[in-house]
Amino acid sequence: MSDDVPRVKVVGVPRGEAPRWVREKWVGLELPLARPLTRPRTYFTSGVLTGPRSVWTSLLRLVLGRAGREKGFPVETTAAIAILERTAPDAAAWWRTNTPHLLKPRRYLVFDASACQRVAGS
Repeated sequence: MSDDVPRVKVVGVPRGEAPRWVREKWVGLELPLARPLTRPRTYFTSGVLTGPRSVWTSLLRLVLGRAGREKGFPVETTAAIAILERTAPDAAAWWRTNTPHLLKPRRYLVFDASACQRVAGS
């Protein structure tokens, strides 16, 4: 991974709806940030399994106040799964099988701040 791409290292099991064994596979991986952040920010979020499947449904949940909020770091889903594939193909397969709606351009996973550490020099 290039040094000019800002990234985080997953240092703890991230929160989320994926099974624990899948979430544990993120630990130790360095992931490229979708935005050049120096610290985590708060984002509106939805569950990867129970959340909306379309942009319109996401907007409706946001307007109705049903979106969650998570302080963390955004990583493009396809980039994250590609990195996960290298060390844990079974976990990457879980994402592809159970969350195909997230494997599109401009879809992001937000890794909670408590599970991540900004990589110095990136």
